[in-house]
Amino acid sequence: MNRTPRLYALVEELRAAAPRPLTVAALAARFEISTRTVQRDLQALMDAGLPVRATTGRGGGWSIDRAMTLPPIRFTADEASALVAALAAADPGAPYAGAARTASQKIAATITGPAATAARDLAARIVALPAARTGQPVRTAVERALTDATVLRLSYADAAGRTTEREVEPAGLLTAGGNWYLIAWCRTRHAGRGFRLDRITAATATTEPAPPHALADLLAGSAAAGALPPAALEPLRSGA
Repeated sequence: MNRTPRLYALVEELRAAAPRPLTVAALAARFEISTRTVQRDLQALMDAGLPVRATTGRGGGWSIDRAMTLPPIRFTADEASALVAALAAADPGAPYAGAARTASQKIAATITGPAATAARDLAARIVALPAARTGQPVRTAVERALTDATVLRLSYADAAGRTTEREVEPAGLLTAGGNWYLIAWCRTRHAGRGFRLDRITAATATTEPAPPHALADLLAGSAAAGALPPAALEPLRSGA
């Protein structure tokens, strides 16, 4: 068994045994490889962000948190290619770009067979021109404020380069024309506003809870009033 399918199988072996830990020796015997190879594979899984951990002492070994991992997903070749195209289209300066990167590493580590071949072949034939990027500290602050529903303090430069300080109550994100916008209630303007992420020069997430705002309400009457939820996200929204 070559390494990629073995990593996939190793994750499933740990998931099947969870929460009981498995020893390196038991895993080596299961996959007919050396204990050194098992240790390298486990380290690779941790480097990819999987919640694999070791416990020491009597009854110790390696385990994985089932609550933090997904069961196996079998992608077709077309689905794997679609994922590659979607990840390639993702702006490296967009919100959650870091998480998208680690997700792509996990996908690459688990898909096998024709799906893996199709994904690798397509990935080798896609290039992109660099676009304006949002700094990592700004993205992190925006992501945290959205996730935790807290007030965000930011410095914002308008199209003319004038910078203002704002406190905003995040409602959601809008993507249009290759740009990302934070849609929020602006306490300075006492109105809903869209803040282009690459024009936010500094941002700090606070611990102050932000009142909930409906995204559609803040977009009403603006040029983005007709924005619709992406169709590809419908299964996630509906829980299907």
